Amino acid sequence: MQKYKAKILSIGELAEEFTKEGVMVFFASNAPDELQETAFVHDCTEAPASSLEVGDAVILDGIRFPVLAVGDVANENLANLGHLVIKFNGSNEAEMRGDVNLPAVDVPSLKPGSILEIEGRK
Repeated sequence: MQKYKAKILSIGELAEEFTKEGVMVFFASNAPDELQETAFVHDCTEAPASSLEVGDAVILDGIRFPVLAVGDVANENLANLGHLVIKFNGSNEAEMRGDVNLPAVDVPSLKPGSILEIEGRK
């Protein structure tokens, strides 16, 4: 079941600095400019269909990554601000309240037009 889908509209100048550290920051296009500088800006047109949970999958341009941990405010941030912090750290525990952890792999390269999806467990 698809829980969320958005298209990347632009990539902030500082977003690459975060990806070098294994972190991807997403914000909706209505976020303040200073936040957009650090983020993959997407067209957040609809709230997620349901909460993101451990065992779901984040799909970036068709590449599927299992969700290992979800911080206690990650769902609220995504629903209200289109804000998502993905960490490719392999940890089963969210370090920060807004984190969503995925396996420790190379961060995929996204560009304007790339697709962010979240799917529920099958």
